[in-house]
Amino acid sequence: MNTLHRTAVSITLATLACAAASQGTPATSTMDKIKATGAVVLGVREASAPMAYALGAHDKFVGYHVELCEHVLREIAPGARFDYKVLTAQNTMSLVQNGTVDIGCGPTTNNLTRQQQVAFALTSYVSQVRMAVRADSGITSFEQLAGRSVAASTGTTAVLLLRSYAKTKNIEIPTVLGKDHFDSFLMLESGRADAFVLDDNLLAGLIANGRNPTGFRIVGEALASEPIALLFRKDDPAFKKAVDDALRRYMLSGEAAKLYAKWFLSPIPPKNANLNLAMSETLQQLFREPNDKPLESYAK
Repeated sequence: MNTLHRTAVSITLATLACAAASQGTPATSTMDKIKATGAVVLGVREASAPMAYALGAHDKFVGYHVELCEHVLREIAPGARFDYKVLTAQNTMSLVQNGTVDIGCGPTTNNLTRQQQVAFALTSYVSQVRMAVRADSGITSFEQLAGRSVAASTGTTAVLLLRSYAKTKNIEIPTVLGKDHFDSFLMLESGRADAFVLDDNLLAGLIANGRNPTGFRIVGEALASEPIALLFRKDDPAFKKAVDDALRRYMLSGEAAKLYAKWFLSPIPPKNANLNLAMSETLQQLFREPNDKPLESYAK
């Protein structure tokens, strides 16, 4: 190859590298990045108790999925510093996809559409999408929401499920979107919405830590059962294997069940409320036989 050709090739490669960098495409594997920086970036949520939420002045993040994330990372990247970055339902996919976040620890549903952007670990929770209502509302079924104002959080699968339900039943369910779960629950608390549709575990956390825990209840048939999992870049199968292997060991050892009991069957901060959500048979089976099947596999 002559000098001129080599120069042209070098310029082309440099141009491609710059283009990739400008688009946020990670240049190295996740483990190489962690080794080089000495840190791993965990994507967390501010208001998704008991899965992932902030305590105090947002200087500490806790929850079932946060602790699960931390356990896995201590095993596969010992000694790495944990840096926490707050994500929302709207930006989780993009910030995981472009490598800004190394692992998403918030409660994110694994479905085929999202698998086009990111990869998911073994399922670590199965939620049911239901609704929270005021205890004296008399609402027990989604059909009773016809013509009523219903809150849902922007970017959640609950929004799509609610719209699909309304279309199937040929009814109108006016939906108001909150920027996050706190905002949506506030609509219910203040009377601006008659119901709030979300995963049952998150609803339980919001109610237990709200101003009036006995004033609200979770009702209605399940719109869907959703597999919840940690997530990371799609183009890094070695990292997925490391995470999955660590999770599998944790589940089969019985330690994952103990972690579940800590966050769902025991008092949790900040108000030491107990959600009293027994582990479903589906999740028990998943802990015995772990898999990463998407939402579509759970369709009735």
